[in-house]
Amino acid sequence: MSVQHPKFRAAVIQAAPVYLDLDASIDKAIGLIAEASRNGAKLIAFPETWLPGYPWYIWLDSPAWGMQFVQRYFDNALEYGTPQADRLSAAAKEHQITVAMGHSERDGGSLYMGQWLIGPDGQTIAKRRKLKPTHVERSVFGEGDGSDLAVWDTPLGRLGALCCWEHLQPLSKYAMYAQNEQVHIAAWPSFSMYRGAANQLEAEVNMGASRLYAVEGGCFVLAATATVSPEMVTMLCGDDPVKKQLLLEGGGFSAIFGPDGRQLSEPLPEGKEGIVYADLDLGTISLAKLTADPAGHYSRADVTRLLVDRTPREPASFRQRAQSDSSTAEFDDQAEMAELPTQRARETPAPTARRATA
Repeated sequence: MSVQHPKFRAAVIQAAPVYLDLDASIDKAIGLIAEASRNGAKLIAFPETWLPGYPWYIWLDSPAWGMQFVQRYFDNALEYGTPQADRLSAAAKEHQITVAMGHSERDGGSLYMGQWLIGPDGQTIAKRRKLKPTHVERSVFGEGDGSDLAVWDTPLGRLGALCCWEHLQPLSKYAMYAQNEQVHIAAWPSFSMYRGAANQLEAEVNMGASRLYAVEGGCFVLAATATVSPEMVTMLCGDDPVKKQLLLEGGGFSAIFGPDGRQLSEPLPEGKEGIVYADLDLGTISLAKLTADPAGHYSRADVTRLLVDRTPREPASFRQRAQSDSSTAEFDDQAEMAELPTQRARETPAPTARRATA
């Protein structure tokens, strides 16, 4: 029997957005999507919160000082179902490319660190949120839930995605490995903050985590990093020499890693904007997993196992009483409440089958 494994070109962005300007950043994103498609790419990955940019101001000064950026950041976050979101879906369809967009997701009065996978038909493959924003990110963003640890079947293979330091969470990683992930989108900000003062925030450690993910998971990893533009430094730092030391220009280290840990893409200089490419052959995953499959033949489920609760977390459930009699209606409502966890477990679709319109 001859099995046809997916083979395709992948593209990873290394660029700055038009900072805190959603419409202009979407213009730039569409240009990059078109460029990648012209160069034969079938999948393109963007960095963490690339729309409308990573909120670097939370690392530069007090919360009171950063309040000057809060409303603008919120207003320029991406909301699903808006004309701005529709433009991204249309670009994916026009250029017949799968898009993995990192963005600040606006939902009601809250923001989340989102990743949106759009298929080449313009339809949504998945929407996920970072489970736990890191350190001061928690002053801006809410949390995801267990439904965000998912892998999805696509014509390009089984795709998954995580943000930034989710790649330093061993249990989250293992949950992904256990779903036979084949192509992983690793979304990062730029590595230009606190350089020389906080080694764990620098490129060596974090791109090392992307490479290790490829080896541990036996999968391809598309590690997308942004850059910090001179305009961003001017906006965020002004003439303050201390802030200019804390946030440097550049910081781009985008790369594509194979399941054996090799870097498959040619690197760009850290301050240069562009796209890195690699040709992926998913058939080679079996060679990597012959040595070690951490959630398969190389596991010891009799010794250690992981429990993952995929139940979507909702802050409120609304239901209408079916009967007019108040005493009976109250009883029925209590029964519904008791049934809710079981009902939700039945109604929640498996992640591999989830495919909604954008």
